[in-house]
Amino acid sequence: MAAMWPERVEKVVIASSGVNMTRRDNQELLKRAKMEQIEELMLPSTAAQLRRLIGLSIFRRPYYMPDFVLNDFIDKLYCENRKEKLELLKGLKLGEDESAGNISPLSQEVLIVWGEHDEIFLLEKAIELNKLIGERSRLEVMKNASHVPQLEDAPHFNNILHNFLHGHSPPS
Repeated sequence: MAAMWPERVEKVVIASSGVNMTRRDNQELLKRAKMEQIEELMLPSTAAQLRRLIGLSIFRRPYYMPDFVLNDFIDKLYCENRKEKLELLKGLKLGEDESAGNISPLSQEVLIVWGEHDEIFLLEKAIELNKLIGERSRLEVMKNASHVPQLEDAPHFNNILHNFLHGHSPPS
């Protein structure tokens, strides 16, 4: 949208989004997850699969979560409209090619926020994305956070966004 309507978009924020994923990145993610299919990871149907997704997504992992709690999460988050969710997941073009996608530099200011310990989209993807987007891009790496920094340290994440959107410089 930012490239299509630059006159309507002043600033862009990208948070833990692997828009520059390659086929190799997808394969490496599956290896880290010890799973065969991306659907097993992104749309878990068992407590073990959800436990693995949580393990890759959160820096401070919960010590123990009983299966009945995880199964309730699965029922609430992944079972309703499962067929449609699978179709959406399979329709994603990210990670199908060996190229980093069709990413061109943007004219807008761009903030990329990434968790230092992200195991879904590794930090190196954020660094690569920062270079691909261009000189008006800035990468903020959140310490002690993984794939969901907006949940793991919401006040810090919100402060980073607030400062960027309101034009304040990051603290040195």
